[in-house]
Amino acid sequence: MSTDLECGDARIEASRDGAEALLITISGGWCITKGIPSLDHIFEAIQSSPGARRLAFHTGGLTRWDSGLLTCLKMMGEAAAQAGVEVDQSGLPEGIRKLLAIATGTAKATPPDEDPATLEFLYRLGEASIGIIEVAMDMLGFVGELSVAFVRFLGGKARFRRTDFLQLLQQCGAQALPIVTVIGLLIGVILAFVGAVQLRLFGAQAYVADLVAIATVREMGPLMTAIVMAGRSGAAFAATIGTMTVNEEVDALETSGFSSMEFLVLPRVLALTLMLPLLALYTDFMAIVGGAVVGVGAFEITLGQYVEQTRNAVPPLFFGLGLIKATLYGLLVALAGCYYGMRCGRSASAVGSVTTSAVVVGVILVIVATAITTVIYDILGV
Repeated sequence: MSTDLECGDARIEASRDGAEALLITISGGWCITKGIPSLDHIFEAIQSSPGARRLAFHTGGLTRWDSGLLTCLKMMGEAAAQAGVEVDQSGLPEGIRKLLAIATGTAKATPPDEDPATLEFLYRLGEASIGIIEVAMDMLGFVGELSVAFVRFLGGKARFRRTDFLQLLQQCGAQALPIVTVIGLLIGVILAFVGAVQLRLFGAQAYVADLVAIATVREMGPLMTAIVMAGRSGAAFAATIGTMTVNEEVDALETSGFSSMEFLVLPRVLALTLMLPLLALYTDFMAIVGGAVVGVGAFEITLGQYVEQTRNAVPPLFFGLGLIKATLYGLLVALAGCYYGMRCGRSASAVGSVTTSAVVVGVILVIVATAITTVIYDILGV
């Protein structure tokens, strides 16, 4: 059996090749712009060839081709599959076979030369890097929106309830005093013990007051206060705003014409930024008290000597440097808590997730800020 149809110089023929094979001969130039031959006779040959189990191709006379030939071959393959005829593509050019494999979804990935473990590590590293960049850009946009809200606040146009702001001041300030008291005392006790044990070797245990005061006022007081508030107020901000997001209260605010940035975020950021320096001063005082208890009680330092050493060791500038750090820490902790609260999902588990993220990111930001400000202070010579 043989059929033939010519359209321009593109030709296609179907003929028997032995008892069990149907041979498709393709020749000429196949170009959509010049017309593609009809395949009706090919389909008829595939359906009406008794005993044919294999469909083979001969393309020795093929001079050029484009996507039109690929479409025809794909259609012939589908017709052969319906007729239960196996398709043998070995007679087709390599480029056509690869494109057909892609078109039919049977292409196999080329095994990489690199170690799979290395590729997986690079993939995870790239994915993590992209995720960090996306979060950083999103947080930058969040800071921009908050800046706009703060400018409106300075102009007296920001809308939030003053009673809510006063309650937030109380929550971030007075209600945090018990935990800050404990942390401050323990900082002073630990620093005094660690310092005095070493200084006693040189008969200079009186200088334990200098060690406790300088370390607390410049670094440990603001740092430990910020870490405590990240776990307390930062987590509370994320949980509160996250729960409001789950309950669609944030959407209701926006629908009612209130800016969630002004109504929810701005008062929390202001409250913690204002209260954390005061808490840091209180932590400094309690740490000095804790150091005095150890110095006077365990290392034979008089109370008057301890107070005098502390006063001489810590000039007012050191308190100012610590307050600058504390203010920055309060801003960062509040930003982390409010950011993750506003980005909470719509499920109960999402609230726990954003709360954890707020605490972790808040602590990381505080530590990074500590390193940066310490280097800046050193460069400035203060």
